[in-house]
Formats: sequence, structure tokens, C-alpha cells
Amino acid sequence: MRGGDQFHIGVVVDDLDAALVELTELFGYEWCPPLAVEIPVVLPESEMMLDLRFTYSATTPRVEVIQAVPGTLWVPAPGSGIHHAGYWSDDLAADSAQLEAHGYLTEAKGAQPDGTATWAYHRSPGGPRIELVSRQLQEGLEQYWGSA
Repeated sequence: MRGGDQFHIGVVVDDLDAALVELTELFGYEWCPPLAVEIPVVLPESEMMLDLRFTYSATTPRVEVIQAVPGTLWVPAPGSGIHHAGYWSDDLAADSAQLEAHGYLTEAKGAQPDGTATWAYHRSPGGPRIELVSRQLQEGLEQYWGSA
């Protein structure tokens, strides 16, 4: 992982539509069409299907805005409101292991049917949450960003 691999900041909000309007009015962001997906998520204690509604800014620097999902880790962050910093990963398993070796706890992983993780959230005991995103998803996300 390198600092240059950071590609977005994620925020979780109680009202996705209102947040997009506010961020557009205040900062001039343009948005990709919101997505609503049901995805399998692997948590330390269990697995679950998660209904997520989110979008990314078409404008850079990229901001990912996610609709809150009560009872999960996808709830608004106190204070700054920043939920996570997202980094591309060329080797998600190795990068996750490196974060874990530095005390970051694995909170959740998005798994493909074969069990391969395509993204993972890691939380430092005293600091930020990091999302690692497999670079295999980069082309699809770039096409999505171009859809705005």
C-alpha cells in the first residue's frame, strides 16, 4: 500500500438523498447514479447479506456517500463524519495481513462466491478505518464514475 493508492473518502449518512443535495449545493459535487445492492459480507463472528445504497462523486477528489444501515458498522461516524479512507490494493490478502500485524482489526470483508475478498474494512484501535479495495474492481468503478 502507498499513499498514492488512496482514491476516496467514505461518509455514512442518515439520509443519502439529502446529503447529496447538500454536498452539491455547498461544494459543487456531481454524482454518479446511486446504487442499491445486496451483497454478502463476512464479519468476524458471522456472515450476512447487506442491503447497501450508496454513490460516488463523479467529481474528484472522490467522495463515497453511503446510506446508514442501523445495527451494522455502516452508521454515521461521530465527530468528523468520515467513516473510512479507501485504498486500492493489488494484493488484498497481503495488505490485510499487514494492517492486522499493525493492530488493525478486520471488521468486514466483501466475498465472492469462492470466498475471495474484493474489499475489506480494517479499524485501528485508536484511529482510522481503512477500506482496502481490490484493484480488480478499478475498471468497473471507473466506468461507473464516468456514468454521471
